[in-house]
Amino acid sequence: MLIREPQVPAERTPSLLALARERMRTRHLSRRTEQAYLQWMRRYAAFHDHRPLRALGPREVETFLTHLAVEQQVGAATQNQALQALLFIYRHVLGIELPWLENVTRATQVKRLALERGELIVREGKGGKDRVTMLPATLATPLRAHLARLRAWFEEERRREQPGVSLPYRLSRKYPQAGTQWGWQYLFPAATLCRDPYLGVWVRSHLHEKRVQRAMQQAVHRAGLSQPASCHTLRHCFATHLLEDGYDIRTVQELLGHSDLKTTMIYTHVMSKGARGVRSPLDQK
Repeated sequence: MLIREPQVPAERTPSLLALARERMRTRHLSRRTEQAYLQWMRRYAAFHDHRPLRALGPREVETFLTHLAVEQQVGAATQNQALQALLFIYRHVLGIELPWLENVTRATQVKRLALERGELIVREGKGGKDRVTMLPATLATPLRAHLARLRAWFEEERRREQPGVSLPYRLSRKYPQAGTQWGWQYLFPAATLCRDPYLGVWVRSHLHEKRVQRAMQQAVHRAGLSQPASCHTLRHCFATHLLEDGYDIRTVQELLGHSDLKTTMIYTHVMSKGARGVRSPLDQK
């Protein structure tokens, strides 16, 4: 009679997710961090068609992080969280050290400045930076009147249940109601709706820059100017007049949002009159 020996069940190998969870709890990571890291682990695996993570290296990590910044339009904090999650998985779960990731397209780190009275904040201006400039006192009254008309129009849009405004960095997914809140509205909204290029839903954007450019060209024509001028010309005039009025060049640099003072120094060459600003002896009294 053949007697078979009882088979001892083989010890099951824990899944990579379970192992990652164990390593996180060993290092006393918070519950929220644990959930976020596991979510990024799943998204990273799904992005690469669930290939074994050991077969994925720095190139695949760079591709995923660049995809988040370029196609998903996530913010810098979100992209950095994904990077930290993947570094943890590779280092503490897979035992693999990733070399420095140099080819990753970084999401823009947007710096927000405090709004003070009599100031305007230019969001994501030239170079993708924020800057603070002054609000002319002569425009304060018409601007308040414009805001009053805009608020009345905004309330009517809400009563008609019209779509809200477009939001940056996928905030519409994180805060679904933000687009219909007053604090997110554009100061100069577009007259018609358009489709959000990423979400595919109808939204209201800001006034198109071509409208401003056409208005500038009409003003140049009415003024009878022979030299070409554009909206950017106003920026040059703004800097030149400030320097001619004796304002410190460092102040002008901050108002224009220049990173390098040498860029602002260019205006010192165009503000002079005549030959280097020298006055002819014939004009002396």
